[in-house]
Amino acid sequence: MIQKILGGLVVTISLLLTGCGSTAPPSDAHNLCSIFKEKPSWYRAAKRSQKKWGTPVQIQMAIMFQESSFRHNVRPPRPYFLFIPLPRKSSAYGYAQAQDGTWQEYLDETGGWFKSRDNFADAIDFIGWYTNKTRRVNGVSLWRADQLYLNYHEGWGGYRRGTYKSKPWLMNTAQRVKSRASNYGEQLRRCRL
Repeated sequence: MIQKILGGLVVTISLLLTGCGSTAPPSDAHNLCSIFKEKPSWYRAAKRSQKKWGTPVQIQMAIMFQESSFRHNVRPPRPYFLFIPLPRKSSAYGYAQAQDGTWQEYLDETGGWFKSRDNFADAIDFIGWYTNKTRRVNGVSLWRADQLYLNYHEGWGGYRRGTYKSKPWLMNTAQRVKSRASNYGEQLRRCRL
C-alpha cells in the first residue's frame, strides 16, 4: 500500500517537474494551435488570463510573440565600449519583457510574491493585467491589438503624449502585432484543444 502511494507520488512529481521545466520556445510559433497542442499548460494559462482580465488570448499571445518570441529569459542586448560591457538600456526581462518598475506595480496590485517574469503563466497574466489597465487608463478597446501594443511599448503616459507618432518603425510593428493577433484568432477558432 505504502509502495503504491510513494510510487504514485514519484510519478506525479516527475510529471510536474517535466511540465514546469520545459522553457524551450514552441517549435512553430506562427501557429497558435500548434503552440497550444505542444504546450497545453500555456493554453490553460492564457484562458485564465483572458477570463480574469478580458483580453483575448490571441492578442495576449501576439504581444508576447513580438516581445520575446516566446523565449523565457530574454533581455535587451548589452552595449559594449571596446570590450567593456555597459549597463543595459532597459530592465525588460522574460516572456513579456516587463520592466522592473511596471512588474513591481503588477505585483503590488495583484499580490504576487512568488511570480516570475520567466514563468509563462505569470507573464501572460501580466500582459492581461497591463492591457486591462490600458483600457481603464487610456480607453483602448481590448480588441485593438495595435493600440494595446503601442501602450505596451510606450507606456500609458507615452501613448497619451503620442510618442509613437514619431516612430514609423513602431507603427509598423504595431500593425504586425495586429496582423498576428488576427491570424492567431483565425487559427484558434479552427483549433480543437
